[in-house]
Amino acid sequence: MGLFGLFSKEKKKDLDEGLSKTKDSFFGKLSRAVVGKTKVDDEVLDNLEEILITSDVGVDTTLKIIKRIEARVEQDKYINTGELDQILRDEIVALLEENNTKDYDEFTLPADKKPYVIMVVGVNGVGKTTTIGKLAHQFKKSGKNVVLGASDTFRAAAVDQLKIWSERVGVPIVSQGMGADPASVAFDTLQSAVSMEADVAIIDTAGRLHNKVNLMNELSKIKRVMQKVIPDAPHEILLVLDGSTGQNAFEQAKQFTAATEVNALALTKLDGTAKGGVVIGISDQFKIPVKYIGVGEGIDHLQVFNRKEFVNSLFNK
Repeated sequence: MGLFGLFSKEKKKDLDEGLSKTKDSFFGKLSRAVVGKTKVDDEVLDNLEEILITSDVGVDTTLKIIKRIEARVEQDKYINTGELDQILRDEIVALLEENNTKDYDEFTLPADKKPYVIMVVGVNGVGKTTTIGKLAHQFKKSGKNVVLGASDTFRAAAVDQLKIWSERVGVPIVSQGMGADPASVAFDTLQSAVSMEADVAIIDTAGRLHNKVNLMNELSKIKRVMQKVIPDAPHEILLVLDGSTGQNAFEQAKQFTAATEVNALALTKLDGTAKGGVVIGISDQFKIPVKYIGVGEGIDHLQVFNRKEFVNSLFNK
């Protein structure tokens, strides 16, 4: 399999367009940093460090990348600025590989988990419900039976929005309305998923961060109640983060990883920002695989994350 794996031309095009703001900003800054320079020296590295940090790669991850490039410069003794793009590309891919970030080519589910239970967490406004709807669409398109659970019962708008998505995608939803016990909704959703022999159940949850203890207790209760139906549920706890918020996404990741056992990430709204570097930093700092990225508003603009595709698109000028 080549560098692009199973990615179609259409997916590549969507990814390229979705990352265009990040790419234009990053390479504009990089070009200015090396103007008049022929080799990678301390000044170029200092400028590169600043560019990575201002692209929301994050300080710790930036320092790792700079250290790697310094080692390459030391080893090769002379690296011209024309080689910097390729070296940077290689080191970012290597970093993502070391962090066990997997390459995904399709929306697949483990064959031995049926129904596969995904509990989706994230603050309000990050695109959580929209991500659930698009995810349901992709699973249904691949021939899977999907059930949605509206466990974000603290906002009527959240339940209503998920109902709209269920109708749009054409998948059933379990809901009890605003103010219902979120764990009770999750319990009913899993019972329905089992009785319908569904392939996947996706549970929405409330996106409140004002009290970490309450958040932790609530998510723990939902998990305990779901396990009365399916002992090893949820199989996936998917944290949705808004890529356009940059460093704020790091803070949200800290809060939610402290509150529950997040094991997958979705980064949304990458098409509307120049802060796409946040994908690299969050993957590196939290050692949690980025599984999905949002690169547009269309229903098919949620993509599985492929690190080589992502880096290739980022560096494809």
